[in-house]
Amino acid sequence: MLPQNKFQDVIFTLFMAFVMVYAMICYNISLNVGGMQNFVFIAAFKEMMIMWPIAVVLELLFVGKLAQILAFRFVTPGKDPMIMIILAISSMSVCLMCPLMSLAATILFKNAGAEFVSVWIQTTAMNFLMALCWQIFFAGPLVRNVFGFCVRTFSKKSDIAVSERA
Repeated sequence: MLPQNKFQDVIFTLFMAFVMVYAMICYNISLNVGGMQNFVFIAAFKEMMIMWPIAVVLELLFVGKLAQILAFRFVTPGKDPMIMIILAISSMSVCLMCPLMSLAATILFKNAGAEFVSVWIQTTAMNFLMALCWQIFFAGPLVRNVFGFCVRTFSKKSDIAVSERA
């Protein structure tokens, strides 16, 4: 399920950004230390306090709308199957967010110095395929299903409360 109003969009974005950012931080820490280790899962939370709000702000103010505009150049709502629309928007979101979040990570965590541009490009290149696959196959379906479950559960409870007042 996708958000139907601004409140739902904010909740969906908070959840999706958390799942994406946490996984990508774990991935990047693992790259830096030579492979996945147990400490990575805890260490990622230090960077989460910085990177998660950045991702939420970027998505809500800029990326979300632009990703839809770009996706709708390839798919047409109401004409194309919903899965194609979801995949198009998700793909465009990754195309926009990956370089932006890699830029933030390069500035905040990489100490790139004179090699800033090349470190940013390398970080983006290393992150892109992981971010796209994680979004399409894991984070996207997980977040949409959990979000849909929550919306259905809360709407049933509010329907019951309204009918009890009537």
